[in-house]
Amino acid sequence: MRRFGSPQRPACWILILSSLLLISVAATAQMSVSVSNVALGSVQVGSSVIMPVAVTNTGKQTVTISQATVSGTGFSFAGPLPITVAPHQSTGLGLSVSFAPQTAGSVTGSLNVSYWASWGGNKSVHSSSVTVALSGTGYTAATSGHLSVPSGMGLSTLVGTSQTKVLTLMNSGGTSLQISSAVVSGSTAGFSVSGLTFPYTLAAGASASLSVVFAPTVAGTASATLTLSSDASNPSVPVTLSGTATTATGTIALTPLSMSFGTVTIGTTKPQTGSLAVTGGSVTLSSASSGNSQFTLSGLAFPVTIAAGQSVPFTVTFAPTTTATTSTNIIFTGGSSSASETASGTGATIQHTVALSWNASTSTSISGYNVYRASSAAGPYSKINASLDPSMNFNDTSVQSGKTYYYATTAVDVNGVESVYSNQAQAVVPMP
Repeated sequence: MRRFGSPQRPACWILILSSLLLISVAATAQMSVSVSNVALGSVQVGSSVIMPVAVTNTGKQTVTISQATVSGTGFSFAGPLPITVAPHQSTGLGLSVSFAPQTAGSVTGSLNVSYWASWGGNKSVHSSSVTVALSGTGYTAATSGHLSVPSGMGLSTLVGTSQTKVLTLMNSGGTSLQISSAVVSGSTAGFSVSGLTFPYTLAAGASASLSVVFAPTVAGTASATLTLSSDASNPSVPVTLSGTATTATGTIALTPLSMSFGTVTIGTTKPQTGSLAVTGGSVTLSSASSGNSQFTLSGLAFPVTIAAGQSVPFTVTFAPTTTATTSTNIIFTGGSSSASETASGTGATIQHTVALSWNASTSTSISGYNVYRASSAAGPYSKINASLDPSMNFNDTSVQSGKTYYYATTAVDVNGVESVYSNQAQAVVPMP
C-alpha cells in the first residue's frame, strides 16, 4: 500500500510554531502600547466635542505612532501625527478623537492606532497596531439645562509623581444649571478633583474645567467613579476613571569605567576602588562576575539593592600569576540593568642577582676565569660569561624567582688551556 506523508512531520511543525511563539513573545516585551476605550459622553446634535486619547508605551523601546484610523458615524480623528512616545510615557493631550453626532441616540465606533519601533540587528523596524472602542450619545436641544461630560478618562504616571487632566463640563441645554458636587468613589487609590468650588452655576451653552488628578503610591492599575450631581435634566452623571502606575527602570553608572593596574609583581596584590551609582529608579544587583581569576571583586554582598540617587563602593584586586599583560570585564547584573568594568594589568617578577666570588688560581700564568651554571647538581653546565673574567667575582642577573642553580668556575692560562671545574656552589633564588 502506498503511504503519503510522514508521522514525524507534525512534530516538526510543532517545533517551528513554538519557535515563532517565542519570537512573538520577545517582540511583545520590546514593543507594546496600552490604549483605553474612549467614551465621549453626550453631545448635542449639530455640535462636537474633542477628547484626548492617552496612548501609554508599556514596552522597552521608544515607539512612533504613525497612523490612526477611526470608524463609526460622527467619529473622526483630530490628530496630530506622528507622535513619538518614550518607554513608560503617555501621549498626554497629543492624540485626540472628535465626536459630532448626526442624530440623537447612542453611537459606537472604533479607533485603530498603528505604531512602530526599531531595535535589534541592523536596527530592524517592527510594527503593530491596537484597536479600542469609541462610544458617544447624540441628543437634541432641551429646554432645561443638560450636563454633558465624557463618560470616561484614563491617566498614567510614575509612582511618586502625579498627572492632571482636564475634564470639560458643558451645559448643552436651554437654561442654566447648578452643579452641587463632584465626588470620587470606589477604588479611589490616587484620584482626586480640583479647580471648581461647589455649588457651581453653569450658564446655557457654557463650559467649565474640572481637574482630575492621579497621584499613585504603588505600581499597578486603579479605578474609580466620579459622580457629578446637579439640577440638570440628567441630575447624576458618572465618569469612569482609570489609572496605570509604573515604576521607573533604574540605570547603573560605573566610576571609573576602566581600571589599569600597571605592573604588579607576581606573588603580590594591588587593589583599586570604584563605585556603582543608580539613577531613575532603584536597582537590585543579583551578581557580579569576572572573566579572569587574576582579578577579584570585593566589598559587595549580593543581592544588594541600590536606591535611586545612591551609590555603593567596591574593590577590584589584581593578583598576577604570570609574567604577561592580561585583562577582563567585570559584569554587574541586576534584573534588566547591567554594567561592565574593564580591568587590565601586567604581571612581573623581581630581578634577582646571584653574586659569585672565588679564590685565585695558584698558577702564575692565568689569563682569566670562566663561570659555568647548571640547573641540576649533576649538570650539565653551561658557560654564562661572554668573555674571560680577569677578576675573581661575577654577578649572574639572568636567574628566575623560585629556582635553584649550581655554579663552578675554571681557570684559563696564557696558552688557552682550561682547568677542570672548581668545587660546586649552590644558590636558591627566593619568590618573588
